[in-house]
Amino acid sequence: MSTRAYEAQPSRRVAFLGLGVMGHPMAGHLARAGHHVTVYNRTAAKAEAWVKEYGGMCAATPAEAVKAAEFVFCCVGNDDDLRSVVLGDNGALAGMAAGAVFVDHTTASAEVARELHGEAARRGIAFVDAPVSGGQAGAVNGALTVMCGGDAAAFDAMKPLALNFAKAVTLLGGSGSGQLAKMVNQICIAGVVQGLAEAVRFGQKSGLDMAQVLDVIGKGAAQSWQMENRGKTMVEDKFDFGFAVDWMRKDLGLVLDEARRNGARLPLTALVDQFYADVQAQGGNRWDTSSLIKRL
Repeated sequence: MSTRAYEAQPSRRVAFLGLGVMGHPMAGHLARAGHHVTVYNRTAAKAEAWVKEYGGMCAATPAEAVKAAEFVFCCVGNDDDLRSVVLGDNGALAGMAAGAVFVDHTTASAEVARELHGEAARRGIAFVDAPVSGGQAGAVNGALTVMCGGDAAAFDAMKPLALNFAKAVTLLGGSGSGQLAKMVNQICIAGVVQGLAEAVRFGQKSGLDMAQVLDVIGKGAAQSWQMENRGKTMVEDKFDFGFAVDWMRKDLGLVLDEARRNGARLPLTALVDQFYADVQAQGGNRWDTSSLIKRL
């Protein structure tokens, strides 16, 4: 866990649903900042371990976890996972009070964001889609970037809490806008990582010291987060960390589905998605996304 300082703020009653590699530290930052946090996780042992580390309470269902919450944060796997913790008799909306705010950090479709925003509104509950970028390290260090869609009043209310685990929290438009912005983010990453993989392999084939080359070109126009954080690990053939290929393929699937709806042409993204399928076929499902170089 990072040793970051937290801004003084009123203590809030908060629930956090989903304690995976992102949710566990994100919920931890809220607890360390002095908020009263109740957690829920599909695997109860993870929730119990979180409580042992941070205090607070855990609950057996989403509906129980959110009963007294002013703010409910969620970070699960996909659209279906999200619906399973939000809807139904045991879902979050069944337990939340009118006037509460639901903040969804799952990378999901814009469609499900709009669907759940509408369902929440019928119950007098605000819904903000708020996918994040920055990976596990960003979650642990409290340095995530949060892209939000929804109503301005709900966004303004949740932003101070989100800044406990983020360095930037921005409202980009109405419901679904956060998810669409995350898709833009993943399109950019896919293209940059493929370019970096080809560049590193080209340099290796040319007999260059690629660690040295990356140091040099990283000070110029070619510099990127991927080069700075993944270039040397590519050279060292290390991929057992970071954002998994399986997760990236899920995200690019959302991107390509949305492109079919809105008519955007994404030839490079579609190609890189197939390259990631090649990496999966090599057994690289859980390798970091920089493992694109393995297929070269």
